[in-house]
Amino acid sequence: MRPILLWDVMGTLVRDPFFEEMPDFFGLSFDELLAVKHPSAWVEFERGERSEKDFLTSFFADCREFDREGFVRLVRASYEWLPGLEDLLGELHREGCRMHAFSNYPVWYRLIEERLRLSRFLDWTFVSCLTGLRKPDSAAYAQALDALGVAGERCVFIDDRIDNCEAARDHRIHSLVFEGVEPLRASLREIGVL
Repeated sequence: MRPILLWDVMGTLVRDPFFEEMPDFFGLSFDELLAVKHPSAWVEFERGERSEKDFLTSFFADCREFDREGFVRLVRASYEWLPGLEDLLGELHREGCRMHAFSNYPVWYRLIEERLRLSRFLDWTFVSCLTGLRKPDSAAYAQALDALGVAGERCVFIDDRIDNCEAARDHRIHSLVFEGVEPLRASLREIGVL
């Protein structure tokens, strides 16, 4: 029986605009943006504790004004597949693999869906804004396994962050650290998924 694949989205399937496009929009370096953004608004937005309007109002610690609509347009326009991932998901989907998003992301996952249509291949089941839980919180993995009704050994988790993969392993979920499509393909072949 094929394992269920749990996919991180940002930095694993989709290019994350946080590191380049967002700072550039404000004329800041990445480090400068980190220094002036609100310390917890993003995480709260990801957990579904803040609306988009509230998040944008408090994006900066000093609540400065900026073109919020232009910012959201830029973020949406920046979403693109990482090289080779759309083809890989298509191949896995044709092979009958069950796949779910398991992502720390706010309601902007809908912008990703509008632009890239990931739902052709996977279900947006475990997005932090819907579950209220973020990786690497142990409860996020426990909730996913409970919702799927399977033991950890029945799942494969793919994420670009080592700490998220280590937390998944604590639940006996086979985890693959994403380092590019070719190493991922090799790992999926090695464990019999491809």
